[in-house]
Amino acid sequence: MNIGSVKLDNNVFLAPMAGITDRAFRILCKEQGCGLTYTEMVSAKGLHYENKRTENLLSLQPEDRPVAVQLFGSDPALLAEQAARLCEKGADIIDINMGCPTPKIVKNGDGCALMRKPALVGEIVRRASRSIKAPITVKIRKGWDQNSVNAVEIARIAEQNGAAAVAVHGRTREQFYSGTADWEIIAEVKKALNIPVIGNGDIFTPEDAAAMLEKTGCDAVMIARGARGNPWIFERTLRLINEGIHTEPPGVKEVLAMIRRHVDLCIQHKGEKVAVREMRKHVGWYLKGIRNAASLRKEVNGAQTREQLFRLLEDYEKALEGHP
Repeated sequence: MNIGSVKLDNNVFLAPMAGITDRAFRILCKEQGCGLTYTEMVSAKGLHYENKRTENLLSLQPEDRPVAVQLFGSDPALLAEQAARLCEKGADIIDINMGCPTPKIVKNGDGCALMRKPALVGEIVRRASRSIKAPITVKIRKGWDQNSVNAVEIARIAEQNGAAAVAVHGRTREQFYSGTADWEIIAEVKKALNIPVIGNGDIFTPEDAAAMLEKTGCDAVMIARGARGNPWIFERTLRLINEGIHTEPPGVKEVLAMIRRHVDLCIQHKGEKVAVREMRKHVGWYLKGIRNAASLRKEVNGAQTREQLFRLLEDYEKALEGHP
């Protein structure tokens, strides 16, 4: 499929997730066939003032492409300025966040707060799309709350002002990540637009992804929490939707091998100290549902070095071999 001028290999995407979709994890998902990866959400204001922490979220290399950079902010001029700057750094697509529910984001008028200001949405998309040749996309929610469901209105405004695609998370801001995502709103947005619509929300298995595509008619699916500790979901989903083949989740040895590769990639990009600390949460997700892994998850939280972490994984693997 295409988003604007960008040709993609397939329609199964990795959603932007703060603290998760760094370059190491994007590489793993791309290796599993992911059609488009997104960076963590990046502050337009932070980029403008050259905040080092914000700059560190961006690590774009030619071999990672295609990659979308997700920007957040509410100043149309600033967003347009930084969109142009990011394209010079190698971003293939600029995605503007209009769906983040986090209090510290919305209190500044950013993220999902933008859905309460349709005119501002139009100005942001118009100015950003005119500032760059790369496609501009937006990510929205169902609405602010159940009494203000306006995803169709906001999506239409985005399209009218130059957006090349719209991603829709089927929850309101009030829901955060609780309850069930409303896939019907995704279907309604799809019917209303002529540009690609990307469905998001409650995709935890390949079967979920296939069901969303079928039930909503959306052009692509965006996997978020379902990809944590589970980069294989992309390859397995593509096998299902393209070939009708249901595949089993990876075995323990494959999971442990992926953890080690993830650790080493993370160390390459962030250094050992930071990487080992950040990998604790990832290891917890990788080990979810694996037998006798509770104690390992606890021990991993105390690891300070690659050697300590790898020794824990090795000891666990040897224990499993001794107790089939």
